[in-house]
Amino acid sequence: MGTTKDLAPGAHVAVLRRAHGWSQVALARRASVSLSLLSKIEVGDRPLTPDVAAALGRALGLSMAEVQGRASVRADDEQLLSALRAAVRDYDLPEHQAVTEARVTAGFATADAHRDAVEVTELLKMLPSLLRDATTHAHTENSGTAWSMLADVYSTVYWLAARHRWMDLAELAVARQQWAVDQHHTPVGAAFAARDRAGTYLNFGDVERGLDVVDRAIVAVQSAPLSTADRDLAVGTLALRGMTLAGRLRDKREGLREAQRHIESAWRAASSFPGRVDAHGLTFGTQQTFTHVLATQVDLGRPREALALTTDLDTALAGLPPTRIAPTRINTARAQLDTGDLDGALTNVCEAFAVAPQMARIHPMGRELLRVLFSLHRRSDPTMRRLSKLSGISL
Repeated sequence: MGTTKDLAPGAHVAVLRRAHGWSQVALARRASVSLSLLSKIEVGDRPLTPDVAAALGRALGLSMAEVQGRASVRADDEQLLSALRAAVRDYDLPEHQAVTEARVTAGFATADAHRDAVEVTELLKMLPSLLRDATTHAHTENSGTAWSMLADVYSTVYWLAARHRWMDLAELAVARQQWAVDQHHTPVGAAFAARDRAGTYLNFGDVERGLDVVDRAIVAVQSAPLSTADRDLAVGTLALRGMTLAGRLRDKREGLREAQRHIESAWRAASSFPGRVDAHGLTFGTQQTFTHVLATQVDLGRPREALALTTDLDTALAGLPPTRIAPTRINTARAQLDTGDLDGALTNVCEAFAVAPQMARIHPMGRELLRVLFSLHRRSDPTMRRLSKLSGISL
């Protein structure tokens, strides 16, 4: 999806700073970031982390996602993106010809498979028509199942938009998802919509409000008349989002306290399921919880604690879809880079590109790690040249 012209996030910071006419000293002071760190981020000797990106965004009047830079699409995909935006815009305008539930179910299953495999190009190709089909079916049938299916399609639109940092589309998709849930309210559907809404706050760097959304949703779920399985699924999924948000808090001691609360909640919920449970286009279970805990430890600035979880990473990730394996490899690489293990970091970045090349190419931290590894290794070999070609980042 992303073109080879997209800048890595750290390099994008330098472009934004110059566009504001600010020196590094001025930006560092306004963002309360050390000048040395900012300088290293811009030249590629340190990766731009989410919390630093959020701090720089506040200084620049931008969201965290805008600081990291939007992932572009190829010229021949622009028409598909326009078609998707039009389908989202026509949320209350069903087509005149009826659509069967079987057609929507089959379409969503295909979209879910593309999402799990992180085949973002293929997902963009089919989402406009799937969204129109789901919209028509929901308006025609006006049943809880039909509206739930439409909400799930909007959740997938949010996922695609958030991965590319198209935050206008991501916000609109979440609003439409909530609207669909409200047409035939269910506590579980509302919980998944709250999870995605909190995700937009995560992408904007406003983690405190995102945590508020998560906590309110958890209270609502716990007081709703649900089966134990449905309650654990909803609470567990929200807790995964909560721990991620907590890891991004600037006050890391507070972040650790908040993260631990959500980590314990997620583990309790996951223990209710003997394996993974798939619902609403998402997967929840002990493995999913493990990947989020590892990522949160890295975000909290605890790389050694994160790496202590990776003694048998292949087994821990066995059977998970690429959409979870690739980010976990990237997070492991980030922890290794923080502890000075450049070769280990390069190995895990290579694994991320091998399992999910389309995600690794647009993942902000994946691109940042490559840029830093290229800078620190200061060599060109077949592996480096291959990764440079795949990512579009120059050696």
